[in-house]
Amino acid sequence: MQQKTWLEIPDNSDFSIHNLPYGIFSVAGNKKRAGIAIGEYVIDLDGLQRCGLLTHSLLNEGVFLNDSLNQFISGGKAVWSYVRKRITELLTDQNNPLKEQPALLIPQADVEMHLPVAIGDYTDFYSSLEHATNVGIMFRGKEKALMPNWKHLPVAYHGRASSIIPSGLPIHRPKGQMMPDGAEKPVFGATERLDIELEMAFVVGRENEMGQAVPIQEAEDHIFGMVIFNDWSARDIQKWEYVPLGPFLGKNFASSISPWIVTMEALQPFKVKSPKQDVEVLPYLKGNETASYDINLEAWLKPKKGVDTLIAKSNHKYLYWTMAQQLAHHTVNGCNMRVGDLCASGTISGKTPDSYGSLLELTWKGEKPIALADGTKREFLEDYDQVTMKAYAQKEGIRVGFGRVKTEILPASD
Repeated sequence: MQQKTWLEIPDNSDFSIHNLPYGIFSVAGNKKRAGIAIGEYVIDLDGLQRCGLLTHSLLNEGVFLNDSLNQFISGGKAVWSYVRKRITELLTDQNNPLKEQPALLIPQADVEMHLPVAIGDYTDFYSSLEHATNVGIMFRGKEKALMPNWKHLPVAYHGRASSIIPSGLPIHRPKGQMMPDGAEKPVFGATERLDIELEMAFVVGRENEMGQAVPIQEAEDHIFGMVIFNDWSARDIQKWEYVPLGPFLGKNFASSISPWIVTMEALQPFKVKSPKQDVEVLPYLKGNETASYDINLEAWLKPKKGVDTLIAKSNHKYLYWTMAQQLAHHTVNGCNMRVGDLCASGTISGKTPDSYGSLLELTWKGEKPIALADGTKREFLEDYDQVTMKAYAQKEGIRVGFGRVKTEILPASD
């Protein structure tokens, strides 16, 4: 059901009254604190609490005056639901006290956004059947595209949490070892095949004790919300190093995320049936068949002196393995997850070439360059290219968006 707010919100805003995502912001270099996005504003949650407009027996004093959301998230679903309900009341009641506190509504144009959570650990899954098949065909041929384990478990690797950065921070072209085609020995230098990976990630909202698995029936209760995730990849470095232990320097130099965490409560209206899994999974991976989310994804590329070009359109619902299956598998061996941990989906590709979530696929290993709006072409990313990823869910006049994650590529450092 659509809700109305007294605050003026632009049409097609990602941050409607139905969304209310959380982030960490600061103004003019002042202390970081938690906020909620609504339209073109950020609601200062610490200010609301200090004014007595946000109270709950489980809501600790000063919980929002932090440089991460971890402490707030640790309060649990009762606290999350209370804050969401209370903010909705304040924004829909024509005679509420928030109108008398205009300083608590800060224009987004005036704030600096930061990483929303302190990320202790980060895991990157490989959950798109289309992406895994495309990459397998490129490097192993059609007959051996998928490895024997792929349809039996959600494949993943542990990434580097320290190099996850928020939207707006540029990255330098990474360096490493590469083995050029036809060469007899590796060379060292800056990657020539810098790539994007159009992904989403979920934020763990509830801990499990070491040795205790999270049953798939309870997995969704352990997820706080989601962000857009761009897992940068140096394909030539990755190709040389990944056998036998998987990605290392080709991945760990940077990953970029959107600054607003959209809660699972806000995404419930967009829940859809998951893709059919044509190989029967083991019992611990059998769960709700309606466990996917209809979230539209876009990737845009802008050269230094060019204009933005939409290069890919995909959807979170294409994923073969659901978030619940990912978390159940991650913990089935007793691995303990902590609040703020991040689990990324892996590149999300669809069945059509325009829905492929990486340049590796869009250009098919660089053999089919894509044309940009200014007439230039790309096989992989060039210096000063700017990549923007967007995500939103929309139906029946309700829109819940994630904002964007925007990153510029700088030349390799000296």
